[in-house]
Amino acid sequence: MNAPAEFTAPAADQALLRSVLRTSLRLLFRGLVRPPMPIAGQRAVLRLLTAVSPTPRGITRSVGILGGRPCEWHKPQSGRGTVLLYLHGGAYLIGGPNTHRAICSNLAKRGQMDVCALDYRLAPEHQYPAAREDALAAFEELIKLGYKPEQIVIGGDSAGGNLSLITSLRLRDQGLPQPAALVCFSPVTDFTGTQLHEPPAGDPLIHRKWVEQALALYCPAGLAHDDPGLSPQFADLHGLAPLLIQVGEDEILRNDSLRFADKAKAAGVDVRLQRYPELWHVFQAHAGMLKAADFALAEVVSFLRERGC
Repeated sequence: MNAPAEFTAPAADQALLRSVLRTSLRLLFRGLVRPPMPIAGQRAVLRLLTAVSPTPRGITRSVGILGGRPCEWHKPQSGRGTVLLYLHGGAYLIGGPNTHRAICSNLAKRGQMDVCALDYRLAPEHQYPAAREDALAAFEELIKLGYKPEQIVIGGDSAGGNLSLITSLRLRDQGLPQPAALVCFSPVTDFTGTQLHEPPAGDPLIHRKWVEQALALYCPAGLAHDDPGLSPQFADLHGLAPLLIQVGEDEILRNDSLRFADKAKAAGVDVRLQRYPELWHVFQAHAGMLKAADFALAEVVSFLRERGC
């Protein structure tokens, strides 16, 4: 892949910690979160792996309802007026606000902004486009609550990155305002799965069988996997909100980010691509532990500040 990269992070340090995390993820996540483990079991594994997530000092966490769906709010004592609607990852099959507290609370702290993690509907109980409908409803309710579109950021990781992109495109197609910015950590952009990356060091998190399972359970029968509403890589990207993409080099979904950044640039989108060597899928989840994760979240805040958020 030769997509232009505006930024490549320096080589990651903390070699011992990275090795421990990589081995743990390979055994406990990649080894379990895939067939034949039932979806209920996969959900339980992720909850256990993310059970301990200390809230940074100065951030309060509360539960609520947004757009008819449960959510978790992470709020600083004195915010800047910006809100991040965070859409968690998990292949549209697993995960929730409680599994992504490290990212959400640390972004709230660093950005001094409200972060609302939405508990959108998951497959196989609810296939596409249920999650997109939930995200759209949440965005519209944020506006009803008094946030202006230029104060709202939509962001997410993996499937949540995909949901961020297709929500922004749906808002555009409906003639509704765009958010101030989009922030995507290793977003899924191409559900055809035909251009997956083969990292020399291997992907310690995602097993190909899990990708195949997600495709089978999330995508409705009869809907082509290159449908633009499902796979934004095949959409017209004109008018998309300013976009930051962060991706690790050691993940099979790396090319989704590179190709999408290429196409977004060609469409005139304000897009910044950041590549992180020696790191894996959604390494930002290790915020507060891994220096590279803290660095990446600081880059998110810088990107938002540059755009007035």
